[in-house]
Amino acid sequence: VQLQESGPGLVEPSQTLSLTCTVSGASITTNYAYWTWIRQPPGKGLEWMGTIDSSGSTYYSPSLKSRTSISRDTADYYCAADLIGSREYDYWGQGTQVIVSS
Repeated sequence: VQLQESGPGLVEPSQTLSLTCTVSGASITTNYAYWTWIRQPPGKGLEWMGTIDSSGSTYYSPSLKSRTSISRDTADYYCAADLIGSREYDYWGQGTQVIVSS
C-alpha cells in the first residue's frame, strides 16, 4: 500500500487549500479502513485534521471544521491509513509541504 500526497506547494491566504491523497495497493472502500489527514506545522507536533472511513463517513477536527481562512496553515501535510480499524496508522505518505504566504 502506498499513499502519495500532492498539493499546491505555495498558496496565498485568500485562496482555498486543496490536497490530494492518491492511494495504490488498497481500496478506499476496504471494510474497517480509515483514511486520515494529519499535518505538522513548523516546530510543532502532529495535528489530526480529519478522517473518512470506508463507508464515506467523515470526521473533522472541531478546530478546523469552521475555519474560513488558511493564513495559519503552513505545514507538512500527510495522509495516513488504518486498514483494519486498529486506530493505528499502518501506512503513511511522505508528506507534502504547503506554505501559506502572500
